[in-house]
Amino acid sequence: MVKVEFDMRKSVPENAKNHYERAKKLKAKIPGLRHAIEESRKKLETQGSEPAGEKALKRKVERKWYEKFRWFTSSQGYLVLGGRDATTNEVLVKKHLEPNDVVLHASIQGAPFFIVKNPGGGEVPSETKKEAAVAAASYSKIWSRGAGSADVYEVRPDQVSKTPPAGEYLSKGAFMIYGEKKWHKGVEVKVAVGVREGGVIGGPVAAVAAQTKDYVVVGVGDIPQGALAKKIREKLTGAELDDLQRFLPPGGGRLLL
Repeated sequence: MVKVEFDMRKSVPENAKNHYERAKKLKAKIPGLRHAIEESRKKLETQGSEPAGEKALKRKVERKWYEKFRWFTSSQGYLVLGGRDATTNEVLVKKHLEPNDVVLHASIQGAPFFIVKNPGGGEVPSETKKEAAVAAASYSKIWSRGAGSADVYEVRPDQVSKTPPAGEYLSKGAFMIYGEKKWHKGVEVKVAVGVREGGVIGGPVAAVAAQTKDYVVVGVGDIPQGALAKKIREKLTGAELDDLQRFLPPGGGRLLL
């Protein structure tokens, strides 16, 4: 049974005319609705047939807690963290520096602190320390100044303090270093950026090469960071520009390999 609304304020012919006009409008919409349904069906079929690998690449990966900092895994498997700016420098040292860790810093004002996490204790391998020194140099202002190398010092956590000498003030991200420093002289300024299962990685060449064969080497240069990231993306399948830029030092660069 079909129910038809009848407006008592209008005559029978007027009601009939209104229903006729409404029916015409609804009929005119049918082709558009059919087209929309067909397009939706095709889209669903395409999504359903998309290879699992492509879905995995497009899925937004949830970032780990340490990815707010500069980071890499050394060739010996140690997690190495560095500050990105004054705020993350402050947080890194105050909240994440532990007694067994190793601290490295380039000999230039405003450079980020890098720490080698060493939760198990024991001696940190010299190769890992060298890689951390490369990161400390490469992600400092030395890079943007176009220098090819820098000196980096290494200290223990108990030598790092937020307490300045009397009458002095330490800004956010700055710390005092007390005691003897161990120096890594003439550290080469150079990084690698690569892709592996799980996403983009970056850092010292030795550290990246230990985890993937799909990487490029970047040195100091005059190609702006954004343009450089695009060049790298052409060589690294599946890499996103934002992820690539997160691992590039501040300033221009050039592809070495």
